[in-house]
Amino acid sequence: MKLSQVKSVLKELETLTFQLPNGNLVPKHFHVTEIGKISKHFIDCGGTVRNEDVISFQLWNANDYDHRLHPEKLIKIIELSETVLGLDDLDIEVEYQGDSIQKFGLDFNGTAFLLTTKHTDCLAKDNCGIPSKKPRVKLSELQAAQCCPGSDCC
Repeated sequence: MKLSQVKSVLKELETLTFQLPNGNLVPKHFHVTEIGKISKHFIDCGGTVRNEDVISFQLWNANDYDHRLHPEKLIKIIELSETVLGLDDLDIEVEYQGDSIQKFGLDFNGTAFLLTTKHTDCLAKDNCGIPSKKPRVKLSELQAAQCCPGSDCC
């Protein structure tokens, strides 16, 4: 989700709910402790220099059960971040403390924000020699070509 989409959704909500990929909910007493811009400047395995920018929300569970973060408060935090940090309308990445700090994508299902799993991928497949598709081989042709009766291959 982009920042503008999050703000639009927040304007329609009365309560904030975040759901983990396993279906569990982030405890209701969470706080958004950070909003920031993360810039990644790197070189891929094919030698191409790349830049990626995302907006990061960090969710944290506190022992403060009396205060809940409401949508209108999060909108104010986002707007302050936009002004002070000069945030663009970028994709959101969410940090959350599970067994270790985990990073998630963000989606919305109509009632809750969904923390979605992220995956690594090779950005230079054309330079790595990794085939885009696994070649299909007919086993009958493979056996006929490589294993003949009396050849001691079986």
